[in-house]
Amino acid sequence: MTVKAIPEGMHTITPHLVCDGAADAIAFYKKAFNAKEAARMPGPGGKIMHAQLTIGDSHIMLVDEFPEMGGFGPKHYKGTPVTLHLYVPDVDAAYKQAVDAGATATMPPADMFWGDRYGVLVDPFGHSWSLATHQRDLTPEQMMEEMQKTMPECGKA
Repeated sequence: MTVKAIPEGMHTITPHLVCDGAADAIAFYKKAFNAKEAARMPGPGGKIMHAQLTIGDSHIMLVDEFPEMGGFGPKHYKGTPVTLHLYVPDVDAAYKQAVDAGATATMPPADMFWGDRYGVLVDPFGHSWSLATHQRDLTPEQMMEEMQKTMPECGKA
């Protein structure tokens, strides 16, 4: 029997989040993003060694913090430079659902020059999420034109 290098149903890249309180993070992602739990592997002291969630057609893996192995979540570092991008059918409703579930609103949804309605929030575990609904297909030239209209300072060399 031949084993596939990429397991069935998985994508080439899968975010793997470290959370201070992975069980609570799983509950939050279910409530905020309608995540479905696919797997959970318990570890020492009730911590989660590995879990896998599905949001839409994509997967996220997550684990509890394990400081003794150098595994810390974004709160330990007082923030994160990484944002997870989530496309949804209705960004305004999804954004509200996430905020109602406990996320912190950092940029409410607005129409953007690249054709998406887009907003940003931070989950209770310190992970940054951008949510978007694609509204218009634009060429790169049209995007530049729209950007110069809405953000003239960005169109200058």
